[in-house]
Amino acid sequence: MPVLPVYNQEGATVGEIALADAVFGIEPREAVVHRAVVAYLAAQRQGTHDVKNRSEVRGGGRKPWRQKGTGRARQGSIRAPQWRGGAVVFGPTPRSHRIELPKKMRRLALKSVLSAKVRAGELRVLDALTLAAPKTKAFVRIMHNLNVGKKALVVLPEVDKTVLLSARNIPGVKVTTTGEINVYDILAHDALIVTEAAARKIEEVYA
Repeated sequence: MPVLPVYNQEGATVGEIALADAVFGIEPREAVVHRAVVAYLAAQRQGTHDVKNRSEVRGGGRKPWRQKGTGRARQGSIRAPQWRGGAVVFGPTPRSHRIELPKKMRRLALKSVLSAKVRAGELRVLDALTLAAPKTKAFVRIMHNLNVGKKALVVLPEVDKTVLLSARNIPGVKVTTTGEINVYDILAHDALIVTEAAARKIEEVYA
């Protein structure tokens, strides 16, 4: 069972937290994590690319010349793919790129990256994260007190508009909630900062 120090916003250690082995202490499965990342990136694609096929291109309704006797190759339409201005063969059409993963695989991938962060010493647990008013400078000071790098993912138990507004202008910093965390975001940030309440909420959902 991983036991991590709990910090306050000033960077001082105020206690310890024992995290559940079932969520933060498993052996990471790289293959499952890879599939989860591929599925996430595929879901970001709009899939609106489109070209005109033979049934959509304008014109070409009349045969350009007779079938035989001209010495030229037979042609049925000036909008055939080999003609300039013609249709496209096997071009992209609007479609969904979404890749469905089984629920157990999605959960295993998330637990794998959480456990990897614990092993790498890149997980910080805060007793709480509260700001009196939206202040970017105040949020930057908290990040400095926690000694984290420029890229940090902050996980809250629920939406806190003050914290969101304070962090949104900081490059490399993203604030999310326990219901919105995903494998890609955790991997894309050097440090993972969770509040004590958020850690317990994650355990409730994924243990």
